[in-house]
Amino acid sequence: MFGLGFPELLLIVFVVLLLFGGKRIPELMKSLGKGVSSFKEGMKDVTNTDTEDKKEERKD
Repeated sequence: MFGLGFPELLLIVFVVLLLFGGKRIPELMKSLGKGVSSFKEGMKDVTNTDTEDKKEERKD
């Protein structure tokens, strides 16, 4: 995974805990999850719109 081993991941987790604290991490993860969901939904809309446009072009 990106050339990161267990020690590097452990260091990253430790730094995140130091910066944000244990209480804010669930809030950050919830916000991140909502952002990813919104991004995926937007990508579906773009893909659906593109597919519909191609279908309309074929009909003409």
